[in-house]
Amino acid sequence: MPTNELRHDVPGISCAHCRTAITEEVTGVPGVTAVEVDLQTRMVTVRGNDLDDAAVRAAIEEAGYEVTS
Repeated sequence: MPTNELRHDVPGISCAHCRTAITEEVTGVPGVTAVEVDLQTRMVTVRGNDLDDAAVRAAIEEAGYEVTS
């Protein structure tokens, strides 16, 4: 299966708790193989197979953070 990547700006992230909460939620989305949360750029990068962008956004929001792009 081809691997694809989604990147989202999440301006509300600032600490290790943010990283953990987002990683735990997004890892549960079908197809996700890797989640990177960059606290400096406030960017969440998700890699996986046949990723559903809406499901990834919903998981980030379920963790308590707003996705702006």
